[in-house]
Amino acid sequence: MMLFGTQKVNSKGHLEIGGCDAVELAQRFGTPLYVMDEALLRQNCRDYLNSFRSRYANTDIAFAGKAFMTAAMCRIAYQEGLYLDVVSAGEMHTALAAKFPMERVYFHGNFKSEAELRMALDHGIGRIVVDNIQELDLLNSLVAEKGKKADILLRLTPGIDPHTHRLIRLGQADTKFGLNIKDGSAISAVKRALECPGISLRGIHCHIGSQLLDTEAHTAALQVMVEFAKQVLDETGFAIEEINTGGGLGIRYVEDQRPPTIDEFADVMTRTFISALDEFGLTHEPKLVQEPGRSIVGTAGTTLYTVGTMKRVPITEAPGYRIYVAVDGGMSDNPRPLLYDAVYTAVAAGRMDKSTSQVVTIAGKHCETDTLIQDARMPEVEAGDILAVQCTGAYNYSMASNYNRLPRPAVLLVADGRAAVIVERETLDDLVRHDVIPERLGR
Repeated sequence: MMLFGTQKVNSKGHLEIGGCDAVELAQRFGTPLYVMDEALLRQNCRDYLNSFRSRYANTDIAFAGKAFMTAAMCRIAYQEGLYLDVVSAGEMHTALAAKFPMERVYFHGNFKSEAELRMALDHGIGRIVVDNIQELDLLNSLVAEKGKKADILLRLTPGIDPHTHRLIRLGQADTKFGLNIKDGSAISAVKRALECPGISLRGIHCHIGSQLLDTEAHTAALQVMVEFAKQVLDETGFAIEEINTGGGLGIRYVEDQRPPTIDEFADVMTRTFISALDEFGLTHEPKLVQEPGRSIVGTAGTTLYTVGTMKRVPITEAPGYRIYVAVDGGMSDNPRPLLYDAVYTAVAAGRMDKSTSQVVTIAGKHCETDTLIQDARMPEVEAGDILAVQCTGAYNYSMASNYNRLPRPAVLLVADGRAAVIVERETLDDLVRHDVIPERLGR
């Protein structure tokens, strides 16, 4: 049985998170329900800072907001000493609503609109991570118009193909992100940025992919980035101040996955970085920046569902039967199994002390092949039981939708036996709030 953070089995045989009985949370707040373990969130933030800075003091950690962006999460990240990574006006606005200091924010994206860049400049954002030459030129014109300066990083493509799902590989040469190092685009952009009077180039950035279960691709990218920093120094005399290698460390969704711990990851990355600085003769010790998202929030999240119906159907390709257990959510609150073949582990929150005697398919309630988990080992469950799907803190709430006009679930933050709503459940009225019927359609 996989338990994370403050999770445990209480005296009732129920799953407990943050000192709160999961069955009671479902009864009180309804399902589907996202539950975030505050203690684990904070511990993961601290582990990143402590593990990296104890080995390389000039390190900053920025939380990748795309993984789980709420005002409360911004507040936790700030309290734990982290920076923040945003990719849109909406994420920036969320940070502003949380009163997160804008000078601690990195603004990413392969297409930042003029309005978004103006917003970033108006609010004094810390770093704009420039993705392409057109963006650099637009930003240069905007800072001239406003009489301001912009501190930037250049996003580079290191040419590393990571071992992960094809839809979340981002560091290879053929990608929509960044400036290619190998074809000369990156060094050309550096020289251009250094000529822009309103632009202050601070460093370079890359991100190679997501849910990486080893360090091989990360360390290869880090080597490439340090080597490029040496090329910049040799060709321009400019010393890169920051080297940001993004995020991507994976988490354990199922029993047989064994990703590095945060401490193991920090050890490998800092040793590689220090060695590469020495190898390429960079003596000024640039800042090392990491942007974890999933590995901070992923294991801290649990989604609670109510079992509705069970169905026993014959398997067409082999003798035997499949048991479908349908729950009251699915692809609208977790689209990742259908998008990325993502795998998850589930438990019966009210039957944690029972043996997992059967294998079932946990099905969502939406149209299409809405399946959350193909082969889940479960005790015998009944209608009304509460199922808990583990490790749903990253990219579940962020990617939730109103498919089939289902309201998005509430989000709870639990700690020390207390539960606080940090995102309210949508209502049916919320679903039609922005609908407009033209007069020509009549009554």
